[in-house]
Amino acid sequence: MSQDEKITLLGHLKELRQRLIKVSIAVVITTSISFFFYDWIFELLKKPAGDINLIFIDMTEGLATVMKVCLVSGLIIAMPYLIYHLLMFILPALTSREKKMVFMVMPWITLMFAGGVAFGYYILIPPATTFLLDFSGDIAEPQIRVGNYIGFVTRLLLSIGLVFETPVVTTFLARLGIIDSKWLAKKRRMAIIFAFVLAAVITPTFDPINQCLVAVPLIILYEMGVWLAKLVGKKKTASAAVSDETDIEAGEG
Repeated sequence: MSQDEKITLLGHLKELRQRLIKVSIAVVITTSISFFFYDWIFELLKKPAGDINLIFIDMTEGLATVMKVCLVSGLIIAMPYLIYHLLMFILPALTSREKKMVFMVMPWITLMFAGGVAFGYYILIPPATTFLLDFSGDIAEPQIRVGNYIGFVTRLLLSIGLVFETPVVTTFLARLGIIDSKWLAKKRRMAIIFAFVLAAVITPTFDPINQCLVAVPLIILYEMGVWLAKLVGKKKTASAAVSDETDIEAGEG
């Protein structure tokens, strides 16, 4: 490794450390703010399950659950700031056109993540919890640990939120020319199988209805990605044609 490469590597590591420090401070601040509202946040997370009685059996479980709720809330609140520093660390390696594309995609990333969380909160969690609680309710009275429930809900919401980013990611990659609609169309069968496998992993139930509630939107999101990739590909071809015509005219001039 040459001296210049060592200096460049050290510079990147120094920048990464500085950004990690700033991000860590931001998460600590937002987590601390969330602590003052943890009662409201907890009731919000508990609401999709309906009338459910939660218990804790370990001395530290209640405190650990509160801290987990505050940490997850703090991460969500600080997410725009985290994404900003991630982009600022990555953007120097991108071209000016790619940088503009990243900033154009940012609002859609936020909207699709919020849409996924809303879908999980209003559509998926209520039937999933109902199935799990009623499945063996005639055998024994369910007593759900608060830590188990909060872990289940937060994991489900975050997973669905990330999965809903599929159209944004495929459109962005298509715009960069890494993939295209034809390639996505060829992988459709594999995507359908993967959607049901992922649905089985995300949903903690064996109920096919709950799994379909996840798998079907995943397939629809994939088809949206194929359509958007095709649309982006047409725009890219049209812009390339205009650019070629401009170059020809400039050459003739």
